[in-house]
Amino acid sequence: MEKKKFPIGPQHYTLYEEIGQGVSASVFRALCVTHNQVVAIKILDFERDNCDLNNISREAQIMNLVDHPNVLKSLCSFVTEHNLWVVMPYMAGGSCLHILKAAYPEGFEEVVIATVLREVLKALEYLHHHGHIHRDVKAGNILIDTQGAIKLGDYGVSACLFDSGDRQRTRNTFVGTPCWYLLCLSILFRADIWSFGITALELAHGHAPFSKYPPMKVNIIKWSVFGELCSSHFIKSEMPMHVCFKQMIASCLVKDPTKRPSAKKLLKHTFFKQARSQEYIARKLLEGLPELGDRMQALKVGLLHFTLMGYHDV
Repeated sequence: MEKKKFPIGPQHYTLYEEIGQGVSASVFRALCVTHNQVVAIKILDFERDNCDLNNISREAQIMNLVDHPNVLKSLCSFVTEHNLWVVMPYMAGGSCLHILKAAYPEGFEEVVIATVLREVLKALEYLHHHGHIHRDVKAGNILIDTQGAIKLGDYGVSACLFDSGDRQRTRNTFVGTPCWYLLCLSILFRADIWSFGITALELAHGHAPFSKYPPMKVNIIKWSVFGELCSSHFIKSEMPMHVCFKQMIASCLVKDPTKRPSAKKLLKHTFFKQARSQEYIARKLLEGLPELGDRMQALKVGLLHFTLMGYHDV
């Protein structure tokens, strides 16, 4: 699929239903008419989001250059009017967040989590090796296709450390999703490891720590104690987590980023020995699930229902 040359221009694509939405873009299932092939198209409105065109173009180029089975890449991208269109492989299973909300509100079982997170670590190891920080690792950015293949997507806030030749250049801006991202003076690649640990808790509990709090309330929590709060409230809870799972998560949430394991080292952790194949994921998570578009519509209806009732944090 990714070796084909995909056409440039909106006239070559037919948009279908919306399958994803974020603060900066909407994602649609679409048909590439030239190849008669279903794809996903992420459309970002420059005017709506007051975006920096240079940064966005650079992110699109990064997506086009990555080459790893666990990293979602773009098939092509182009600007039309005031929109950037990024054409990507269609991940029909949707995100882990979609699947959690649709069928597993209490979280996945550990074998599933180990399998999913092992593939995410492979993606992070590749990105870090090539000088990229993802900066927004979370269940909503872990995508699954119909065969159970797992890819890490969404480079809306990714950063490259190699573009100036200085591998140790720090990033001190607060970017990304508050519940998943730690601000510290020198984050480097270990910030993704922190987010990875929070994502592990998200997959295990069905939601991220403190995700029901408004973003600003999360932001004012002292980041120096955030890990301790997660550890005491989630890792040491009565939920039946195996010891090696708790140890793995705790190692990711160490306050000092230099003491967190690298993605490469974390892959060797005992917890991941139980990981299975992508066929297992397809069978375990996707069999019996409604189509992605139907799931998204159901989630929208549910969100509207709870919002009208006053539950704005759903």
